[in-house]
Amino acid sequence: MKKNPLTIGLTVCFCLIVLLAACSSDVQGYGDSIKVVNVNAKELLAPVYGEQDSAAIKAATGANDFALHLSAALVKNAGDDNFVCSPYSAWLPLAALVNATDAQNKPALLRALGASGITEADINKASSRMLYDLTNLQRREYKGYYNPLKIANAIFVGKNVTLKKDFAQVFMDYYRGSSINVDFSSRNAVDAVNRWASENTNGLIKNVIQEFDPLTVAAIANAIYFSDRWSREFDSGQTKEEVFHAPGKDTTAHFMLREGDGQTYYEDAKVQAMPLRFENGGGLYIILPKTGSAAQLLSSITNDYLNEIQSGSIQATGKLLLPRFSIESTINDLSKELVTLGVPLFNKEAAPLTGGLIEEPLFVWLSKAIQKAVIKVDEKGTTAAAVTVMEAGATSAGPPEPSKPFEMICNKPFVFILYDYTYDGGSQILFTGIVNQPK
Repeated sequence: MKKNPLTIGLTVCFCLIVLLAACSSDVQGYGDSIKVVNVNAKELLAPVYGEQDSAAIKAATGANDFALHLSAALVKNAGDDNFVCSPYSAWLPLAALVNATDAQNKPALLRALGASGITEADINKASSRMLYDLTNLQRREYKGYYNPLKIANAIFVGKNVTLKKDFAQVFMDYYRGSSINVDFSSRNAVDAVNRWASENTNGLIKNVIQEFDPLTVAAIANAIYFSDRWSREFDSGQTKEEVFHAPGKDTTAHFMLREGDGQTYYEDAKVQAMPLRFENGGGLYIILPKTGSAAQLLSSITNDYLNEIQSGSIQATGKLLLPRFSIESTINDLSKELVTLGVPLFNKEAAPLTGGLIEEPLFVWLSKAIQKAVIKVDEKGTTAAAVTVMEAGATSAGPPEPSKPFEMICNKPFVFILYDYTYDGGSQILFTGIVNQPK
């Protein structure tokens, strides 16, 4: 296997909800926590190429719509700061929770996820197909292929409740979700979640949780880790310090240069755009607004427009100047934006997860959501990581070809979208953000 010194730990997502699973003696090194192994997984569903699945296409497209809608909601709070988030980190665990949501609230959750009109069985199958594609299982047989993306899911469950086996089975079969028993009244639960986060992001994400709310009795966790180089690296010898026009005042940044023939490029009246592709698939789209702010541009991008940018791109001659950048964002109340998008799981009065997750007669709902994300871009590739935490409580009961070589000079705020490919969704959005001032 080709050794890759650059790492992209794309996202770790923790959804804290009320759950428990039956314990076993299979201790996994999480302090006093125990790996629950009471269900066996089926194989992930591989798309049959040439046979389109309309429900899977709708779910995959809906995941991109959700990604851009959530990004638009979150970037409003960025101001003049940089911003990065991982919408897929929120989408995937919410998709799993469709299986535990009551009949009254399930249509609203599906609608918020961009999957209105399809069933929970459909979204499970679509999620399984996504995982198969995103983890590139179909490419393992190719000699020299490096698998850049790894995805892990888990449910951390408290010692005083019992996870419904039907949910545990679905979570394992379609989301590769294992179950880990912890004591949420003990510091060991915090240590268990933080250790799992670190192990599944190659140490990039460590102290995700500081403490648990007293009402928290479970956590659904999703970790995505990505590691790859650019397919065409920048020459560090050509990197130069130049002026970057940040909001408020000019600053300096180290600009990387790429120029020559055969570059994938898009331009219209609003933007210039280029994808920087990774060695083993996927890429990072750089989208530069011609007028207005990067935040305004990210807020206005739709999945249809992103598809238009991709389908309308041409092979052109020109040059790109792109600053190296490093960004860290913390979203302390992700639940507000999820509620704005129509996610119904944070309604304490409705307690929409009641009866779907645990056997005990408790009212269950999500109570909190946090995300922390990091991204670094340089001449060799990209490094990124994100963490999403959702806590839950319970109570009893195409443009014309340019006529001359293009120049795309990213010396002012711009948008980036990190993606990988799936059969159903094409370019599946994993990360979005804006660079207002490179660091």
